[in-house]
Amino acid sequence: MSDGTAIGGSGPLTGRALVPGVAEGAVLYSSEPLSFWGGYDAETGEIIDRRHPLAGRNGAGRILAIPATRGSSTTTAVLLEAIRRGTAPAALLTRGPDTFLALAAIVAAELYGRAPPVVALSPSDFDALRTTPHARVEATGVVTPL
Repeated sequence: MSDGTAIGGSGPLTGRALVPGVAEGAVLYSSEPLSFWGGYDAETGEIIDRRHPLAGRNGAGRILAIPATRGSSTTTAVLLEAIRRGTAPAALLTRGPDTFLALAAIVAAELYGRAPPVVALSPSDFDALRTTPHARVEATGVVTPL
C-alpha cells in the first residue's frame, strides 16, 4: 500500500487487492464503519442504518469506501446476498484489510462467478477518497480518482 498523499483527481492510489477486479463508478465515502447486518438492504442496496452518515444513500453499483465493517460475521451473509441480487457495491475500498468483505467477495466468486473488487488502502490514501466523486479500481489494487 502506498503512503502517498494523493487527493481526489490528483493521482492514483495504490492499495492491496484482497479480491482483484475492475470497477468504475461514483464514490460513496464515509469515515465511519458500516455494519451490513441491519445497515445495508440486500434487496435494494440502500444503506438503512439511520445512524450512519450514508443513511438513505444507495450503494448498488457504486464504489463504497468505508474504513471497515462493524459488527458480526453476518456482514458476510448480507453482502453475499446483495452480490447475488445485483445490489452490491461495484467495489469496496477499506482502510486496511477487512476479512468480512473479502470473505463475501471470495465466496461470491465461487458461487456466482462474480464479485466486487475489495481493496485495502493505507490510512492516508483512504482519507484521500473523501473528496473523490468518481474512481476506477484496477485488478492490481490501483484506485484512480476521476
